[in-house]
Amino acid sequence: MKLIYPAIFSPCMEKEGYTVEVPDLPGCVTEGDDLADAIEMATDAASGWILGELEDGNNIPSPSQRKDIQTDDDSFINMLVLDMDAYSEKYGSKAVRKNITIPAWLNTYGEKNHINFSKVLQDALLKQAKG
Repeated sequence: MKLIYPAIFSPCMEKEGYTVEVPDLPGCVTEGDDLADAIEMATDAASGWILGELEDGNNIPSPSQRKDIQTDDDSFINMLVLDMDAYSEKYGSKAVRKNITIPAWLNTYGEKNHINFSKVLQDALLKQAKG
């Protein structure tokens, strides 16, 4: 699942670099030493914020429209692309055990073919979630 959120980039006052705020994600603020670092840090912070909410079973906020966000004269808006599948695969830590029932013949087939049942179910659920 890929998500896009607007972020406000403001030049740091005391040093070089940028402070980044993602207005739709309360408390999601970070900074970077230069623009590339700030984008990377903001993408990581926003992805972590979203992953935490998803793992806790909460809804995630819808992104604001870029035109609806006000900035100071020195600040600008940049869109962040969050690849939640890749991020959760790398950093997701919460797993939930589920007990499922399948026909015996399907279980035998899966075991003979060394099929990872959890992986198959996860892939099917992700495909279903993407629509």
